[in-house]
Amino acid sequence: IAAMAERGVDLTAHASKGLAAVEQLAFDAAITMGCGDACPHVRARVREDWALPDPRELDANGVREVRDEIERRVMELLARL
Repeated sequence: IAAMAERGVDLTAHASKGLAAVEQLAFDAAITMGCGDACPHVRARVREDWALPDPRELDANGVREVRDEIERRVMELLARL
C-alpha cells in the first residue's frame, strides 16, 4: 500500500477478489505472475506469465523494484496492444 501511495495510487480500500467475481469475457490481455501451468484459464488475445518475486517476501526497496518492473512491463504491453 505504501509503495503504491508513493505513486499516488490509494489502495487502502482495495480488496483482492477471485476470478469467480469477474465477468467471463474475452480480454485483450491476461497477465499472470509466477503461477506457470497452475494459472486458471482466462480468455484473452495475449496471455503472458510474468515471473516476478512475491512482494510479500521483500523489504520496502524490493517492493518498489517489483512495482517499477510491473509498471515498465504494463507500458510495454500497452504499446503492443
